[in-house]
Amino acid sequence: MSVATPLPHDSAALHVTGQARYVDDIAVPPGTLHLAFALSPKARGTLTPPDLGPARAAPGVALAWGWSDLPRPADVSPSAHDEPLLADGAVHYMGQPLALIAATSHLAARRAARLVGPEIAEEPPVLSIDDALSAGWIFEDGPRTYQKGDPDGALAQAPHRLSGRVEIGGQEHFYLEGQAALALPGEGGEMVVMSSSQHPTEIQHKVAEALGVPMHMVRVEMRRMGGGFGGKESQGNALAVACAMVAAATGRPAKMRYDRDDDMTITGKRHDFRIAYDVGFDRRGRIEAIAFEQFCRCGWSQDLSLPVADRAMLHADNAYHLTHARIVSHRLRTNTQSATAFRGFGGPQGMVGIERVMDEIAHRLDLDPLAVRRTNFYADAAPGTEARRGLSAPRGQARPPEDISGKMKGHVGAETAVEGEGDIASRGALHEMAEPDGPVAAVPSGVQTTPYHMPVTDFILGGMVDRLAETSDYMARRTAIAAWNATHSGIKRGIALTPVKFGISFTLTHLNQAGALVHVYQDGSVQLNHGGTEMGQGLHRKVAQVAADRFGIDTGRVRITATDTGKVPNTSATAASSGADLNGMAVRIACDTIRDRIGAFLAELHQADPAGVVFEDGKVRVGTEAMPFARAVELAYQGRVSLSATGFYATPGIEWDRIRGRGTPFFYFAHGAAVTEVAADTRTGENRILRTDILHDCGRSLNPAIDMGQIEGGYVQGAGWLTTEELVWDAAGRLSTHAPSTYKIPACSDRPPVFNVAIWDAENQADTIYRSKAVGEPPLMLGISVLMALSDACAACGPVYPALDAPATPERVLAACRRAAG
Repeated sequence: MSVATPLPHDSAALHVTGQARYVDDIAVPPGTLHLAFALSPKARGTLTPPDLGPARAAPGVALAWGWSDLPRPADVSPSAHDEPLLADGAVHYMGQPLALIAATSHLAARRAARLVGPEIAEEPPVLSIDDALSAGWIFEDGPRTYQKGDPDGALAQAPHRLSGRVEIGGQEHFYLEGQAALALPGEGGEMVVMSSSQHPTEIQHKVAEALGVPMHMVRVEMRRMGGGFGGKESQGNALAVACAMVAAATGRPAKMRYDRDDDMTITGKRHDFRIAYDVGFDRRGRIEAIAFEQFCRCGWSQDLSLPVADRAMLHADNAYHLTHARIVSHRLRTNTQSATAFRGFGGPQGMVGIERVMDEIAHRLDLDPLAVRRTNFYADAAPGTEARRGLSAPRGQARPPEDISGKMKGHVGAETAVEGEGDIASRGALHEMAEPDGPVAAVPSGVQTTPYHMPVTDFILGGMVDRLAETSDYMARRTAIAAWNATHSGIKRGIALTPVKFGISFTLTHLNQAGALVHVYQDGSVQLNHGGTEMGQGLHRKVAQVAADRFGIDTGRVRITATDTGKVPNTSATAASSGADLNGMAVRIACDTIRDRIGAFLAELHQADPAGVVFEDGKVRVGTEAMPFARAVELAYQGRVSLSATGFYATPGIEWDRIRGRGTPFFYFAHGAAVTEVAADTRTGENRILRTDILHDCGRSLNPAIDMGQIEGGYVQGAGWLTTEELVWDAAGRLSTHAPSTYKIPACSDRPPVFNVAIWDAENQADTIYRSKAVGEPPLMLGISVLMALSDACAACGPVYPALDAPATPERVLAACRRAAG
């Protein structure tokens, strides 16, 4: 059986030998033009059309365009049509593209771009959260509020109460392969685009829109990315559109890639947040009421900020049952890069807020923070019980059999939304194309609910945390650390155990769908294509394992081709940790269709019952007879049986009203927990991780080896976000940390010297592909344990709560130690 087997990544050998081809490795045809943007040196102002004469006269330059030179207006926003390809008179951030240069080489284009000298009437930039609040620069129609119960009344009556705030920095994606695109013009206006993108359908949509052609005139192909982390969900639009417009105008192929400095200067990052809190609690630390106010710095354009801010609200509870809660979210516009998707998509920021609250409550009551966390946990699901799963999605059926159409209605402005409010295949789409008609489903009696009124029926962290606390020897180590800190003033140690409960699904409900195309050839080999993209996470390997298992063959007989909008249309982004869930199910449905056809043919041929035809171990058994899979396929082909099929899957049981903040936006929750021990130098703030123990919930893992890699990598990336990775803008709005020399991602020496990782051995209660769970984003939030452990170390310096902000750089750790000392 191929599923649940720890197989290596399908391209592992190609990666380590340098044979894996990325966009920049593709051999380009003779005459290919290379593109570069001229960037704004100012963060805000009014632009006079730049003088492009010097650039046009530069060696190798074929064309130079400002906004007014574009053949058609071009917008690259995934949401609100507020991102012109080139600045159209207003400059919004330092690094915004002002002009486009096409030349015979990459270096010639970059040199010519530097000859563009724009005239900008500079205005004072709005850079910080406080600046945006003062200026009243907001997105949407004001703050969004989700509420449950009576938080004001409960706060007033709580025995204990505290308030505070935490600042949470952003994060650069730092994918190994930078943004890149290649456009190849075809006949009759056709365009083929090869883009390093997590969302080929959005690239297709934006290119077609820019060229003024239907989407069927544009085909996007994506073989692999060298990392994405959300940074290639919408940020690749500009390169693909620029290449396609130049290729269409000149009839020559066009290629563009950002150098690392340009990539970091132009593209968006993780949203930075400020979270204020007011919490009431009892003597055991149980929260009786809480009010959060989240301030999200979105940058100059809307991009995906609304759903990011929504998901931060949706994870403000993390693993804790809050009976009275209010979450208010402010989405703020600034003259900085447009913040965008990043692994976790707002969820990590929301979780940091509640984990900070748990930490401070424990400090106020002089309790172990783990005891406070356990006191506030949701109740564990009873062993063997099935969670709420909504409508069913049986094998081979494109949609759930129950008719849900009566519960849905077309959005009143649907046509307008499609035309004027961005790509409906993007998470940044402003409205659902189908929204709940009337109230969402009622919550069953006696079931605990989230602050957005979703029943929590699959919670398992109580048992997971008990096991992790035991296997990591948490209590004994905490006692030993207290003894150490009592006798050492220079180096303080800290330990923290933090949980993760992360919702799995796109919160824009209609994106929870996927398609697949499967071919079985005469020799028994299988080729398949699906809508997911491979960025190193092992999606193609997992999906191939699903296909191999359905046919009972070895994975070596299954090949996945490059993601291609000409093969599988209307795909959703490979994001929201949904790649294997959605595409694995679509592939299963397609494979089962073919398998059932073969089985029915062989059963008729052998006068047997179709239900008795078995595909396993590379053979097909019909009654007492067995034949190789390839022979069965050959017979089916000779019997004129179709050996090709499509599969389609739509996640069932999801309904969500984001305006009211009510419903079931997630199909299930993924869980995890981490114990981290740290040491901090109280004289310099320098710190290091000493040991990490992780227990993570993958359901019934499709591939334990790949999932272990995702867990380890996610933890380290989360730890980097909260410790070493600091984004700094100067007073003029210039990003100072725009290169590896100034922006510090974790290195090999930063990983814990003792790193124990285990997978929780329990299948998903939801009916997912082989009862597995998503593992792309949830592990990143295990890194929150590092921040809380550092806070614990700082707290050992004195009686005052250290209020450690993120990232916990040495400077911030030193300041927190001094605050704690009083």
